[in-house]
Formats: sequence, structure tokens, C-alpha cells
Amino acid sequence: MSTEVELDEKVAFDKQTVYSKNLVIYNDEVNTFDYVIDSLVKVCKHETVQAEQCTWIIHYNGKCAVKEGDMDDLLPMRRALNERGIDAKIH
Repeated sequence: MSTEVELDEKVAFDKQTVYSKNLVIYNDEVNTFDYVIDSLVKVCKHETVQAEQCTWIIHYNGKCAVKEGDMDDLLPMRRALNERGIDAKIH
């Protein structure tokens, strides 16, 4: 592999590392499993199985990163989840 290609790959990786954020949902004692699953499907476009897995992780670990991306993509999802009463933050 040439040095130029190696540098291009490193720059692309570094940009992803710097700019990539996570949408994290925190556990609460208010929302039901079905409500959180439905919200992940509708807001984050998860498949049902993926939403179920995230919901169990939230339940047992207290939180789960449900989506990775840039702020422009994650901010509307966070707002929509917050409007649904789900504690979501971007980290």
C-alpha cells in the first residue's frame, strides 16, 4: 500500500472518530418496553429485533447507544425521543 493511500485512510478514520457521535437512551421507571421499542422503530428506523435488543441493554445496563452518526442526523432523533418522554442524549 502506498504512503498516500495510508494517509488518506488515516485521515478518513480520524474524521470519523472526531465527528461521530452516539445517541444514548437512559433507563427510566416510566416507559414500557413496548413503548421504547416502538419509539426506536419509528424514530431511529430500527428493525424490531434491533429495537428489542437495545431495550434490554437499556434495562440491564442503564443506558444504550442506539445510533451513531453526526449531529445533523442525531439531533432530530434526540428531540423526537425526548418529546416522547424518553431520556436521550448525544455523546
